[in-house]
Amino acid sequence: MKTSSMNTHMGNIQIDNEVIAQYAGSVANECFGVVGMAGINVRDGLVKLLKMDSMTRGISVSVVNNRLVLEFHVIVSYGVSILAVSDNLISNVKYKVEEFTGIAVEKINIFVEGVRVID
Repeated sequence: MKTSSMNTHMGNIQIDNEVIAQYAGSVANECFGVVGMAGINVRDGLVKLLKMDSMTRGISVSVVNNRLVLEFHVIVSYGVSILAVSDNLISNVKYKVEEFTGIAVEKINIFVEGVRVID
């Protein structure tokens, strides 16, 4: 079990990285232009849209120097600016995850794995 931890005046707080990934994924799915998280089959090189219950497979959380590093593998909507979607995702996730966990976010990497036409 990988956890992120911080010390406070009242004791030590540990947060499982899976919890952070789940919260970050729900924030990311609220962002305009993000269709969902992408699951990558390394052996076949296939990318598929993940369902809401398994979206944490498209998110990686690590801790470097007591700061969070998040990686998102996303599928975006066709016809939207990838730069605008990425900027929106980074700012929303950074603000909300730092507020939720109390741990600073060092870096957010976004990998656009596909484009999907939505009705």
